[in-house]
Amino acid sequence: MYLSNPALGTREAYVPGLTKEHVATTYGIALEDVAKLGSAENPFGPSPKAAEAVKAAMKIDVYPDWTANALRERIASKYGHSPEQVICGAGETEIIPLIIRAFSAPGDKVLMFVPAFPIYHMVAENEGRVPVYVGMGEDLDFKWDDYLAAIKDDVRIVFLTNPHSPTGRLMTEEQIRRVCEAANKQLVVLDEAYIHFSKTNGGMDLVKEYSNLIVLRTFSKVFGLAGLRVGFGIASPEVITPMMHLKPTWNLGQLQTAGAIAALDDDEHINKTVDAIAEMRAYVMEKLSKLDGYSVVGQPFSNFFLLKIEDKALDSTKVFNELLKRGVIVKDGSVSFIDLGKRYLRIDVSLKKHMDRLVGALSDIGSRA
Repeated sequence: MYLSNPALGTREAYVPGLTKEHVATTYGIALEDVAKLGSAENPFGPSPKAAEAVKAAMKIDVYPDWTANALRERIASKYGHSPEQVICGAGETEIIPLIIRAFSAPGDKVLMFVPAFPIYHMVAENEGRVPVYVGMGEDLDFKWDDYLAAIKDDVRIVFLTNPHSPTGRLMTEEQIRRVCEAANKQLVVLDEAYIHFSKTNGGMDLVKEYSNLIVLRTFSKVFGLAGLRVGFGIASPEVITPMMHLKPTWNLGQLQTAGAIAALDDDEHINKTVDAIAEMRAYVMEKLSKLDGYSVVGQPFSNFFLLKIEDKALDSTKVFNELLKRGVIVKDGSVSFIDLGKRYLRIDVSLKKHMDRLVGALSDIGSRA
C-alpha cells in the first residue's frame, strides 16, 4: 500500500466554475443561451493576434526553451524590468506553489485576508504551512490595522489580491506600501490577476522600490487566454532565482509563449475588453439596484462582483441551483471561498444578453421565495 502525504488526506479540492456544456445537457438549454458567469473569463474571447500567433507556432516536435526566455524578455520590456526579474508559469496557479515552497518551510505561517482566492490556503496547507486569516468583517472591507498587526516574525509570506476576489474591492497604492514596509522580513505577494479592469497601473513599479515584493499577473483574464495557461511574476532577482530552481523544466510550450507574447501587444483587444466590461458593470449594477432581496457588496473594480442575498428565505446554494435551472452559472460563495458563508454569490460581468438573463433569473427566483 502506498501512503500519501498525510497533509493531503483531509484537504478540500479547488472547485472551478461549471462548464456551459454541463449545464446545457443537464437542464436542456441551448448552449448559446447559457450564461457562464462563474470563471471570470473574457466574454470577447482571446486576443486575435494571440490566436494567429498560436496557429503559426505549430512546430511542436522540438522542445521549447525551458525558461520561456522570449516571453520573459517581452514582459520585462513592457513593464520596465529585466528578464532576470520575471518568472513564467502555467498560470498563476503554478507560480503560487513555487512561492510558498521557495520562501517558507513546513510550520511557517502564510497571511491572507479572508475570503480569498482559495489556492492560497489550499497550497499552504498541502505544503504543511499554516494559513493565518484576517477577516474582512460584516462589511467585507479591508481591515488594515488588523492586517498589519498580524504580520509577525513567524509569518513568512503575506498575500494581497488587487482587485480583491471575491469582492472586487480595490486597494490603494498607499495601502500596499504600508504592507510592504511593515513586512520587511517577509515576502509580499501582490496578485493582480484582475488589475486591468480597475483602469489603474497596478503595482509593477513598486517592485523597483521593495525587494520583498512580487507582483503576479495572468493571461487568463483580460487577454482571454485561459485555455493556454500562462501567468507570470515580477520581482527582484533575489526573489526570482530560487523560484527558477524549483520551476518544472519546460513548463510552458511554444504555443503558450507565442500566444502570450502576441497578446501583450494587442492593445486594441485589451482596451475593447476593459471598456466594455466597465460599461456593462455599470449597466448590471443599475439593474440589480432595482431588485428586492439582493445587494451588491461595495464598489467592484473587476470583471465580477459579489452579490449578497438579503432575502432570508434564500441562501447561496439554493439561488445557485435555481440559476443553473435557468441557464446561469455563477460561483456559490459558500463552496468557493473560505469564511464567506451562505449569503453570497460571485458573478462575472459579461455580455448584455447574459446580464439580462441573470437579472431576469434573480427576479424570478426572488418572486418565488
